[in-house]
Amino acid sequence: MGSHEQESPHPMGLTRRGAVRAGALAAGAVLLGGAADLAAPAPALAVAAPKVYTRSDWGARKARRAATVTGAPDHIVVHHTATANSTDYSKSHAAALSRAIQRHHMDSNGWDDTGQQFTISRGGHIMEGRNRSLAAVRDGRHAVGAHTANHNSHTVGIENEGLYTSATPTRALMAALADTCAWLCLVYGLDPAKSIVGHRDYNATSCPGDRLYGMLPDLRRDVASRMRTAQQRLELLSLAELPEEHLPTYPAVPTGERAAPYYHGPALGERDAVRAADADADTDADGRGDGGTGEGLPGEDA
Repeated sequence: MGSHEQESPHPMGLTRRGAVRAGALAAGAVLLGGAADLAAPAPALAVAAPKVYTRSDWGARKARRAATVTGAPDHIVVHHTATANSTDYSKSHAAALSRAIQRHHMDSNGWDDTGQQFTISRGGHIMEGRNRSLAAVRDGRHAVGAHTANHNSHTVGIENEGLYTSATPTRALMAALADTCAWLCLVYGLDPAKSIVGHRDYNATSCPGDRLYGMLPDLRRDVASRMRTAQQRLELLSLAELPEEHLPTYPAVPTGERAAPYYHGPALGERDAVRAADADADTDADGRGDGGTGEGLPGEDA
């Protein structure tokens, strides 16, 4: 057990592990339309889980293999999809977007499945991404994806529809993103001020775009407000106790980065543990390998 996994007393009598378990159970109860009365006689832990459409809701293809499920993640990584800033805010469009991303990740990149754990449309519809993601959150665990090179084992990736180099995300998208992040922070016991980061904080990329990246401080404050509203009682995970390699390195944003639909910078790296048995190399949208950019390495799987 690592130092950040050790049992420590919660201010209201819960250990961190117990609090995370309680948060996960409460999240599952809310998603199922029920109510959770946890740690009685203390007030119930109310985790306001947002509406998340499942893979079956949006018509996902069967993944080539089941995602690896590990312990709780310690960061939430915000991405943009680098697709058009659509004005179609319907659920059907959000479902089509999820199918298009999965098709690109599986057929063009040769991955096992969609890379990110969640996708949010410009209409504010939240979709489950990688297989087992929603079930893992409900269990307080993590379905490993492919969205942030060398850091997929400990980060949750949220893809936000659009290209935010200069455009501003819709209010509906930002509200859904804040709701999703608050839910995840409550379940995992994360401090939004430290745990919500942009893709560029880990990898050399412009993702999630200058405009959305510049909105992250406000997002962190909005998430903290939602957590207080939900009367969260989870002990905040101390990032000082995390392994150094789990912390963002804040590389410089590259100049002349390739621009292509669905490409948002490095998604797989040499330190990502899952290997490909069914793909010799990740490919770009044009069918070629990424030339060592870090998006994917020969023989690596997503």
